[in-house]
Amino acid sequence: MNNTLRLPPLALYIHLPWCLKKCPYCDFNSHEFTGDFPEQDYTRALIEDLQQETDFIQGRPLQSIFFGGGTPSLFSADSIQKILEQINKLIPFAENIEITLEANPGTFEQKKFSAFRQAGINRLSIGIQSFSRQHLSQLGRVHDDREALRAADIAHKAGFENFNLDLMFGLPGQTSAQAMKDLRTAVDCQPTHLSWYQLTIEPNTLFYRKPPSLPPASRIETMQDAGIELLNDAGFKRYEVSAFSKSAKESRHNLNYWRFGDYLGIGAGAHGKITLPQHQAIYRTRKSRQPRAYLDPQALYRADHSPIPEAELPLEFMMNALRLTNGVDLQLFEERTGLPAERIQDTLLALRTQGLLHSDRIAATDKGLNLLNSVLQAFMD
Repeated sequence: MNNTLRLPPLALYIHLPWCLKKCPYCDFNSHEFTGDFPEQDYTRALIEDLQQETDFIQGRPLQSIFFGGGTPSLFSADSIQKILEQINKLIPFAENIEITLEANPGTFEQKKFSAFRQAGINRLSIGIQSFSRQHLSQLGRVHDDREALRAADIAHKAGFENFNLDLMFGLPGQTSAQAMKDLRTAVDCQPTHLSWYQLTIEPNTLFYRKPPSLPPASRIETMQDAGIELLNDAGFKRYEVSAFSKSAKESRHNLNYWRFGDYLGIGAGAHGKITLPQHQAIYRTRKSRQPRAYLDPQALYRADHSPIPEAELPLEFMMNALRLTNGVDLQLFEERTGLPAERIQDTLLALRTQGLLHSDRIAATDKGLNLLNSVLQAFMD
């Protein structure tokens, strides 16, 4: 590295790995439970895990916290509040900190979500996936269309002025009309943010072993183009490949990822990314994946802690930054990787010549977004 690394903003990801049911398309580290799950023990372990990460804070306040899963809304509001209080004893919160909780409609209760709001959660991300009873059944979701609608209503009544709805398209047998109906229903729920992305078949899932019949590529392309236009007309700006928001309601936590910021990761299987200027290195961390191993009283929690090789930093940076429709400027590349701009200038020039990147910043053109994997491949050479 020829440049001096600068400390980026700091976020925190908290993984709560249990679900009511494992969905056939899900490749996340989530575990179905059939009885009680160890909520108190896991809450204790999370705090101990964070205590082992305090050297990575380096005087920075937390800009955002994200409870992901699994289904974090299975936890009680008391446990969520305890976790937040203990975190704040270890790390100061930024004045306008964003604190998001992922939630599934099958766990929504008015009283419980009002309690989440009082505990300090100020943003929800609700896993709707579809408003079609047929498609929800095909996706193995535990909620139906009525519960999906009810979840958005409860979010409003519980005082959440900022929440995301998670939707997928390209579902088994889905028509373009059905995909647009899902989007219009989502817009009518008045969220501030929509995550709208294509169903993909991932390894280590039931759908991978028994693939469903998905729409042809031409229909999926039609869905995507029509959906982007529909959301734009409804006042949702596409700021990331699959993220759309009302004005100033982008997910600050996700923006930190895309801008190659730092984040601590606690919980079973959680990943982190930490900049250490004193070592002129950027480290990846990973926690024990299995809840049982993570909860072992003798556990050290951290399963891996290793620097990102310098040769891999351009690709690591671009895999994040090029997801943003407006991209980033070249100076951010230098600040967040410690590498000189000259390291990637030839690659940038070649991609711009092909019409895949804009000329004034590191940002994909419409053509580049459609061929993003090919764009990223250029940074692997």
